[in-house]
Amino acid sequence: MKEKVQKFGRTLSAMVMPNIAVFIAWGLIASFFIANGWFPNKTLAALVEPMNKFLLPILIAYTGGHNVYGQRGGIVGAIMAIGVLVGAPIPMFIGAMIAGPLGAYLMKKVDGVLKDHTPQGFEMLVNNFSAGILGFILAIIGCLAINPACIALNDVLYSGVHFFVKHGLLPLLSIIVEPAKVLFLNNAINHGIFSPIGIQEAAATGKSIFYLIESNPGPGLGILLAYCFFGKGSSKASAPGAAIIHFFGGIHEIYFPYILMNPLLLIAAIAGGATGILINTIFNSGLVSAASPGSIIAILGMCSSDSYLGVIISVVAATAVSFFVGSFILKISKSEDEDLEEAKERMESMKNKPEEKVAYNQLRKIVFACDAGMGSSAMGATILTKKLKAAGIDVDVPHYAINDIPQDTEVVVTHQSLVERVNNLLPNVVVFPITNFMGGSEYDEIVEKLK
Repeated sequence: MKEKVQKFGRTLSAMVMPNIAVFIAWGLIASFFIANGWFPNKTLAALVEPMNKFLLPILIAYTGGHNVYGQRGGIVGAIMAIGVLVGAPIPMFIGAMIAGPLGAYLMKKVDGVLKDHTPQGFEMLVNNFSAGILGFILAIIGCLAINPACIALNDVLYSGVHFFVKHGLLPLLSIIVEPAKVLFLNNAINHGIFSPIGIQEAAATGKSIFYLIESNPGPGLGILLAYCFFGKGSSKASAPGAAIIHFFGGIHEIYFPYILMNPLLLIAAIAGGATGILINTIFNSGLVSAASPGSIIAILGMCSSDSYLGVIISVVAATAVSFFVGSFILKISKSEDEDLEEAKERMESMKNKPEEKVAYNQLRKIVFACDAGMGSSAMGATILTKKLKAAGIDVDVPHYAINDIPQDTEVVVTHQSLVERVNNLLPNVVVFPITNFMGGSEYDEIVEKLK
């Protein structure tokens, strides 16, 4: 069940994350030039609505289609998306997320049918016209069917959102969000759920609190600081470095293993998250666009001009609450707290056993994989590359999203909670599970294997 949820979330986030730069550009234009921005400018503010209503959704649809069926899938998905977007009173991000993959899937099926019936020399003609005719049909379907359905769905979602806002229940979202983040659903939650809602709210009001619900670094920072003072062994030693990377680098995945070592710390994360949301609700704080990665630098960069005080207080308060709750939990459960080294030994059984099949002295590539293939895997690949170079070993360490791992890969490094997904995709690959992205003996073990 967890893997199915992760797969669905991964599909959503894979459409948004490659386009984060566009969201940032749109957010900066909005924060600078709209009526209540830093430097109001009516001419430049005219860029905001077309980007929000057309550019962003079409890019999302194209990316979603491309993920399903390459360039042809992306093109047909974008054509279908424009049918969904035209005439909609609101930005149609949900519609774009449906149209992109759906259009690509149908294009893939049509190509499969036509492949064996295309005369030699007519391939280009058939390819171009099949995509054009299918796009023509899907644009009409998108306009007449998906558009009204998505508007109705959006109304239902907004009714639920406004119910939470009206009754002051937004902090309760932390009960769902924080545990889901630890299951590596953070990107899916932020970019698949809260970003579409936030974009629509920001378009109407100039800012949105929904950009801050998942991305607030306070809860994770508080837990890492608690480990700095009350952890033990390698978990305590690695926590300060993890805290710096989490807070300034925005890689939230780095604190998930610390919670997995002591699941009671979810209480601290939930308490910190709820506190941050409550403060932002009281101060009416919000960001103008998605802050990705969830670094304090990115958050302040996307902050609306009237929200700096509330956002800063929310981060500090969330950090303080999660720190105090986390410290209490670590102190009362210290005898049962599992050291990172002990966790590593416990999960040896999770490793693939066909390691003997790999000729380590001939290995030229080790893939570092994570859910999105960006934050934690990029950091882990950098750390492992440095250790390999220090040992005089010439092995390339690229980083990928799990779904994008090349088929010829022999060895993969990933977090222990993601091992099952790697095994399902590549049953014969050797997997080195790690408990801590910061490294330590787990990385050294890989280096020793290659010597």
